[in-house]
Amino acid sequence: MVRLGIIGGSGLDDPKILQDAKDIGVDTPYGKPSSALTVGKIGGVDVVVLARHGKKHQFSPTQVNYRANIHALMARDVTHIIATTACGSLKEEIGRGDIVIVDQFIDFTRHRKITFHESFENGAAHTSMAEPFDAGLRAVLYETSRELGFKTHRKGTVITIEGPRFSTRAESKMFRKWGADVINMSVAPEAILAGEAGIPYAAVAMSTDYDCWKEDEEAVSWEEILKVFNKNADNVKRLLINVISKIR
Repeated sequence: MVRLGIIGGSGLDDPKILQDAKDIGVDTPYGKPSSALTVGKIGGVDVVVLARHGKKHQFSPTQVNYRANIHALMARDVTHIIATTACGSLKEEIGRGDIVIVDQFIDFTRHRKITFHESFENGAAHTSMAEPFDAGLRAVLYETSRELGFKTHRKGTVITIEGPRFSTRAESKMFRKWGADVINMSVAPEAILAGEAGIPYAAVAMSTDYDCWKEDEEAVSWEEILKVFNKNADNVKRLLINVISKIR
């Protein structure tokens, strides 16, 4: 039986979207997650929604307790996790509002707890991360997004930076040379921890800007990100609602 965990939100805690919705406060061995879990159903499927940055977006990317977030979803017996994220485009062909179903990450964070295995006292634990995003989830997300008529990229490499500052132009150009397609501040830690927990994980990245490598445009700003994301949030919402019945 599928029980889907959704990280991000995109309006999915709206009672009109999530049937029989209720909030559940939780604690974990790693502290409290970013928010209470909103549990309910979509199309008869059990869904657990967690607001990555808190219900009021009060936690910066570095402050987010990623271990507690993943553990809280694991404790609710979710079978799959889909994350939503705004991202900057590092490629001309990935435009504002495009959806990217990422398949690889580069972790450029520096100050986060990114493993459940802090000690090898009970034996070494090295988790394979060659394919960090679940192929089955990615395929059904891509197919459903295309069916809905959204401009969607089948794959892409996301580089996760520490934040909360944006990149310098030199960094942005370097990330392009490294082969990154989009940039954000959250996906890598979640993918790593979901992999350690053995939970299939995929991320839907919505492009909102061109970071700052594109010198013929204004550099990215938080106001611009919100403007594009809010304009296209319904697309992400529709994608998640329509994909749920196809997850196996």
